[in-house]
Amino acid sequence: MPDTRDESGNGGRLNEEADLSARLKRLGERLHHQQGASRQAEVGPSSKSDPSALARGFRLSTELVAGVVVGALIGWALDRWLGISPWGMIVFLLLGFAAGVVNVMRAAGVSSGPGRKSR
Repeated sequence: MPDTRDESGNGGRLNEEADLSARLKRLGERLHHQQGASRQAEVGPSSKSDPSALARGFRLSTELVAGVVVGALIGWALDRWLGISPWGMIVFLLLGFAAGVVNVMRAAGVSSGPGRKSR
């Protein structure tokens, strides 16, 4: 069966594909140029470790550990004083962990504290 398609239709399609290919190539070149410029701007002082980020990490970890330790100490003291071993330690260890997590969230800026709405 002979092919009855119009040859001008294929020529138009080839022109459209060539135009699209050229536009994509120009877009790729512009993106590459933009990425190169932004990478040069980032290479400055941020290539070294940021001491404030390290300090923030230590603060957040200290907040969590302090909450757990304080809860454990209160629980241990209540166990010794009231003779309710191990329940005071268990309850206050869990409360200390919860308080530590709340303090970490507050220090990280995720929450403004219990009962307050964060903006």
